[in-house]
Amino acid sequence: QVQLVESGGGLVQTGDSLRLSCVASGRTSRSYVMGWFRQIPGKEREFVAAISWSGKSIDYADSVKGRFAISRDNAKNTVYLQMNSLKPEDTAVYYCAASPKGVVFTTRGAYDSWGQGTQVTVSS
Repeated sequence: QVQLVESGGGLVQTGDSLRLSCVASGRTSRSYVMGWFRQIPGKEREFVAAISWSGKSIDYADSVKGRFAISRDNAKNTVYLQMNSLKPEDTAVYYCAASPKGVVFTTRGAYDSWGQGTQVTVSS
């Protein structure tokens, strides 16, 4: 497993942008797939985006396609989530996750390391 620390959340208005960052430490020599999930109180944690080690394989939830972009800098052990055109329904705690599996998965069970989460609030 790796240790993950997210940052970059905050309070913004509809239409604004935010960039979340997630720094990994520990067993970073492995080729982890990195993902972002989000959760609001009383609901299941849902998939947002994921990226393979090489960056060649990327997947997004339909709700964020065209607005969010995931990227990674392996030299810095960091994955990013650029969020544009934010909407109130994007309000949630955003979690970074790492999967030791070699392919991008959208399911929570494929990820074995999680960060503590960062709050994103979009006001209308």
